[in-house]
Amino acid sequence: MTILDKIIANKQKEVTFLAGVTAVRDLERSSFFKRDTISLSGFLSDSNKTGIIAEFKRKSPSKGIINSSSSVDEVTSGYFREGASGISVLTDTQFFGGSITDLMLIREKSIFPILRKDFIISEYQVIESKSAGADAILLIAAALGTLQIENLSKLSRSLGMEVLLEIHEPEELEKVNRHINIIGVNNRNLKTFEVNTDISENIVQKIPDGFLKISESGINSSQVVKKLRVLGYDGFLIGEKFISTPDPVKAFSEFVKDLI
Repeated sequence: MTILDKIIANKQKEVTFLAGVTAVRDLERSSFFKRDTISLSGFLSDSNKTGIIAEFKRKSPSKGIINSSSSVDEVTSGYFREGASGISVLTDTQFFGGSITDLMLIREKSIFPILRKDFIISEYQVIESKSAGADAILLIAAALGTLQIENLSKLSRSLGMEVLLEIHEPEELEKVNRHINIIGVNNRNLKTFEVNTDISENIVQKIPDGFLKISESGINSSQVVKKLRVLGYDGFLIGEKFISTPDPVKAFSEFVKDLI
């Protein structure tokens, strides 16, 4: 069983439990549910911004604890203040140390687009994302079938949220549908967790027109960003590069300065 298989198996149990505790009708009563969302695509397309989606996560299956002390709202607001085009927040608890509460804390104090990054496998999670204040959700092609992606992305768009479909290999582009806004190429193999940015270089020309393109994972230098921009990427999802340092906001600010 791969790491991804273990995560999905746990997620199925987690969603069943959560749905038994909080009904959909209760999620829809959230103060965030009727709010107008902020377009992540719009911010990524803004040439005055960095194109970076800065990610907050506390740990990962491959590296264990990454940062257990930084404040989620202070770090993410700092990222945006220093030029981030959006914020990604890991809400998986078991493997990444996050929670849906993290997303809600950020939303309460922010006016920037927030991507909920989790292993979304059910309509319940999509509705939960809206109720917690997400502007966009991430769907993972390797974890979902074509019909599942179609249904989940359609529901997300009907609720006003954008959809980032994450792929790792060209064959997964067959799962793209008209409800997707952004295609993210993950340089990390979710089965082995090995990272190689060559993946982004090899796939970019195969991504169809009409979608924003971002590269995810393993982006450790401004030189990599500059290279991938030339190849056609509109944005970059970067997490560990910043959050693994004593001062994530300072690390982000210095990284941005190197892009100029």
